Amino acid sequence: MKSTKETFEYTYSAAKQDELERIRKKYMPKEEDKMELLRKLDSSVTRPGMIASIALGVIGCLVFGLGMSCALVWGDTLFIMGIVLGIIGAVAMGAALPVYNKITARERERLAPQILALIEELSK
Repeated sequence: MKSTKETFEYTYSAAKQDELERIRKKYMPKEEDKMELLRKLDSSVTRPGMIASIALGVIGCLVFGLGMSCALVWGDTLFIMGIVLGIIGAVAMGAALPVYNKITARERERLAPQILALIEELSK
């Protein structure tokens, strides 16, 4: 009797295929589609205002803290200067939101035609 062993082996790994696809995408030339461009434009509207308001808020907070330190720790010699620095810091922190709103409104006005044109093109 002659014995023939016929077998079929198939190995599929979704994780392996995903990893291969991820590596392949790194080396393929980037194609920027219109939806991705729309997302980038939309996020670029708020970014400058966010950066400016965070910077202003942090600086204001530091100045406010310096003023508190001057008033509380060295109150016998720097009390008045501490009050002045505290007020300046509080005003700077309070101005962070209006600065954000102003810069965002300006960027929204500047980028609105591009964004609306892309939306019209994508909705067709």
